[in-house]
Amino acid sequence: MRPRVLLAEDHAIVAKTLSRLIEKAVDLLGTVSDGGQLVDRARQVRPDIIVTDVNMPVVSGLDAMRQLKAEGMRAKFIFVTMHADAQLASEALQAGASGFVFKQTAGDELIEAIQTVAEGGTYLTTAILRS
Repeated sequence: MRPRVLLAEDHAIVAKTLSRLIEKAVDLLGTVSDGGQLVDRARQVRPDIIVTDVNMPVVSGLDAMRQLKAEGMRAKFIFVTMHADAQLASEALQAGASGFVFKQTAGDELIEAIQTVAEGGTYLTTAILRS
């Protein structure tokens, strides 16, 4: 069964690229462009996985995850970010994320991350070891 995924990305060209990258492997439930929309849309569509940027307008991706998890949302979160920062990855995982991928490697790793997380695992970009 294909995972049901909600995508949150505030840069339109990146959102379009990521959507095209993953749409053949998942049921893409939609794309939102800020953290407030992410929270609202996730409540409506109840995705299996949320792929989101860390830095988002209105509400950060991390804060959106914290809010949704506090409400009992069971969706798993994969963060996709341009920040090659091991500390940020650690913070996201400690806060409840199931995956962390750099935008620079998303083309190679995002589908693998989604599959790993959908199967109950945790995915951490291999590029973090080089950062």
